[in-house]
Amino acid sequence: MAEKNDWEREFDHRWAKSAQHKEPSARARMLAARWKENPPNPAPFRADPDPVPRRASWASTAVVVAAVIVVMVLIGFVQFRSSY
Repeated sequence: MAEKNDWEREFDHRWAKSAQHKEPSARARMLAARWKENPPNPAPFRADPDPVPRRASWASTAVVVAAVIVVMVLIGFVQFRSSY
């Protein structure tokens, strides 16, 4: 019976989450110590380092449309040849 109580006590997540004090992670402590001396510059959320120039989206659309047309023509040709 004592073995079952030890098991329940060891893996009681509700008890652990209801703790009064939660210690910050090592990374959080390291960043807090670093930022006391040298605070970071404000930055937008997940900003790209350099903006990427936009490509012409019509080129990729034209390639897809051409591929669909070629497949349709091939299927039609195969069906036409198989009907004779």
